[in-house]
Amino acid sequence: MSDRLGSAMTTSTTTSTTAGPGSGGAEYICGQPLNLYKTPTLEGLVTQAAAGRHLRWAPSPGQAIAGARAVILCEDDYPGWISAADGETLRPATTLYQPTPLDRQAIAPRLPQVIAFAHQAMATPNTYLWGGTVGPNYDCSGLMQTAFAAVGIRLPRDSYQQEAFTEAIAWENLEPGDLIFFGTPERTQHVALYLGQGRYIHSSGIDQGRNGIGLDSITDLTDPISAAYHRQRRRPGRVMTSYCPRGAL
Repeated sequence: MSDRLGSAMTTSTTTSTTAGPGSGGAEYICGQPLNLYKTPTLEGLVTQAAAGRHLRWAPSPGQAIAGARAVILCEDDYPGWISAADGETLRPATTLYQPTPLDRQAIAPRLPQVIAFAHQAMATPNTYLWGGTVGPNYDCSGLMQTAFAAVGIRLPRDSYQQEAFTEAIAWENLEPGDLIFFGTPERTQHVALYLGQGRYIHSSGIDQGRNGIGLDSITDLTDPISAAYHRQRRRPGRVMTSYCPRGAL
């Protein structure tokens, strides 16, 4: 997924009704998986939050209306709107979210588990879901974010953010666990996880992909989907650290 952030937090309102158990910048924990939407009318899924994730109310005034509340996920600074009903399922965080700093030396041994998570997700019946991060249905960057988070490595949410977060590497230096970015010369629109031997795993949409998680290749272009993505290659990237939210630590 390329960019959902555009208007997720830009809609203004003067209605003062709040959703959920608090106000201001207080921090809460998701008691169940939640959907976050682009608008206060709860249209356009932008991301999901698994049970146990931390969030806080958006600090800007006028960000609450009847039936919805603007929030920011603490682990990746990602904004969106949740329903009032979902707000009632939150519980106050007794301890504020604190990221665990990881360097490349700590990340590298965990990459086989990241790959194993992606394979397990592929083995579970799934379809592509724009905004999906909880499973079984993911978008491209949602699969990457969740696979890495499963072993304690945090990534930003969108593919273009993940590209900016990673260290650029040469194609000949690709190693299993690196990310591959696709799109236009101007902007990243897709991301995949490199497996080795020219293969990568990704969640791709029905428009030019597999409508779910599948395998493709950067070397064997006999498959039309692999060939289509090959024409959109931008660069590979290596995860060197775990994402640290703004203001944390």
